[in-house]
Amino acid sequence: MARAASIRLLLAAGLAGTVALSCAMPGQAAGTKARAVAAQTRLAELGYLPREAVSGAMDERAQQAVLAFQGWEGLERDGVAGPATLVRLAKAARPRPLPGSGARIEVHLDSQVVLLVRGNKIERALHVSTGAPATPTPAGDFRVYRKERESWSVPFRAWLPWASYFNRGIAFHGYADVPAYPASHGCVRIPLAEASTVYAFARLGAPVRVVP
Repeated sequence: MARAASIRLLLAAGLAGTVALSCAMPGQAAGTKARAVAAQTRLAELGYLPREAVSGAMDERAQQAVLAFQGWEGLERDGVAGPATLVRLAKAARPRPLPGSGARIEVHLDSQVVLLVRGNKIERALHVSTGAPATPTPAGDFRVYRKERESWSVPFRAWLPWASYFNRGIAFHGYADVPAYPASHGCVRIPLAEASTVYAFARLGAPVRVVP
């Protein structure tokens, strides 16, 4: 409890401006990095960031974690822990899954977030990019039926790393460009740093619910 309170105090101290999730440069106030670490620690507590990724550095995982949090909380998705994001972060709760049992995956199209769920607990909440308006990801209930560490896309002539297919040619897969809006041809793009995590979780037969 004391540790959580101290994190909230550090977050509150950063509300006057943006917390850049980056290491302090020479001559930069040490408090800047402390606030960045506090923000990342809070994201990890809520399931948006792996605990081992908390460093205070502005890397892909940190930015994608902020995007996931912003998407789930209905904030503007810019990947920056600005004042509005920090206010919400200080008082936010861990995402709650839809009713169900066992290990399963939820894809929330409105927030562009994937939830990895086990029982009644969210193991991870991840920023994703689903199908663009012209090629939307269909909503519904599906199951993972094929997995390929490197999958060749015939129509798009591209390798898709860490691919787990759940609806015909639609899959979760790693991708270098995962913007803050739906941009794919129907698949669920996963940030490359998180793609192996989703691949390992998405066992064959795992239920997948795509929510409008």
